Amino acid sequence: MKDTLAFIMAGGRGERLMPLTRDRAKPAVPFGGIYRLIDFTLTNCVNSQIYKIIVLPQYKSQSLNEHLEAGWNIFSHKFNHFLKIVPPQQRTGPDWYMGTADSIRQNIYLIKQYNPGHVLILSGDHIYKMDYGLMLQYHLEKKANMTVSLLEARKDLAHEMGVAQVDDEFRIRGFQEKPKEDIKTIPGDPHHVLASMGIYLFQTETLLELLESKLEKDFGKGIIPSSLETHRVYAYPYNRSNRIKDYVHVTLEDGSREERLEPRMRDSSYWRDVGTLDAYWNANMDLTGLDPYFNLYGRKWPIHTNQIPAPPAKFVFANERQKGFRVGKALDSIVAPGCIISGVVRDCVLAYHVVVRSWATVDESVILDNVVVGRHCKIKKTIIDKNNILPQGLEIGYHPEEDRKRFTVTPRGIVVVPKGYFS
Repeated sequence: MKDTLAFIMAGGRGERLMPLTRDRAKPAVPFGGIYRLIDFTLTNCVNSQIYKIIVLPQYKSQSLNEHLEAGWNIFSHKFNHFLKIVPPQQRTGPDWYMGTADSIRQNIYLIKQYNPGHVLILSGDHIYKMDYGLMLQYHLEKKANMTVSLLEARKDLAHEMGVAQVDDEFRIRGFQEKPKEDIKTIPGDPHHVLASMGIYLFQTETLLELLESKLEKDFGKGIIPSSLETHRVYAYPYNRSNRIKDYVHVTLEDGSREERLEPRMRDSSYWRDVGTLDAYWNANMDLTGLDPYFNLYGRKWPIHTNQIPAPPAKFVFANERQKGFRVGKALDSIVAPGCIISGVVRDCVLAYHVVVRSWATVDESVILDNVVVGRHCKIKKTIIDKNNILPQGLEIGYHPEEDRKRFTVTPRGIVVVPKGYFS
């Protein structure tokens, strides 16, 4: 992977994630207690030994820039390793980035400057683990000009994705970008499609030729469909080919458990586009539980981020004679450093410096930085953005009609409290 240059698209507005994206770009949205969305794509690059990375921000990028500068300043220029933040500069005309292909076209000079053998194009707002080295190996074996990573998805989600049709050799023969009708499903399976993950691997000369000869602004809408007859475009079957090895616990015949280094199948097939508030909440909930759908604790594939200096989480237990027991506990939850828990937390993700005061209960919720949950509060199925101080006795998630008068409530019934609403 030493001869691969990665571009990460990080300019998304994330309008369906409002109000979480009111003041930040989608890739900068916090996730999993201590991370930002972009950390997962960057981690995949570093763990795949890709050390030449260019991030392309655009929309409300200050929070993203600060996170990258603080947490990802880990590259050695001595070895020609780098992470560069390249906002739109209008180098090729008066327009800002007008799409995925256009953003790369406006930075062709960087591709020519570094002259890599291959260019990998990624999205900065998806949750997954992927060894891009396996994809490059597949790309070379197929002698492909372009390789697109695909996964199986439900047909009813096709309108949110690019949908490909492949032959027996996995060469792509058709491509529909976010189709609403005449959706091409997997042969023999009318309920699923082969969906694009927004991961594209190009021979550099092919990419330059396509960008300079075609005017399309997007890869999915223009570059890929118009190249199928003239270039070798292959599908990389993510679910079948991706193998993230990590330590897993195996139950033996005698009932004992043993730790082994094996592919963890859940992590190897997990991919989420957290483009909506419901999807964002679901993905956070996937981190909790005894055997989480997405495991943050693997030692062979560590997730990198900017670690904030904060003390260990604290759980308070006290016996007050007049007011009864005060029990602080968190069950099936992720609790970041700096948290102080005096109430009861169940199936939650708590970010830095969250305080849950005595006799409060928080269930199935995502709480971001610097939130105080007051005494006797009852919070359920709620996303609370940072810098909120919830007053004593407040109930959220129990009275839908009342919640809709003040907050965003998703189709699934998740209540979203914006940043600084209670101050």
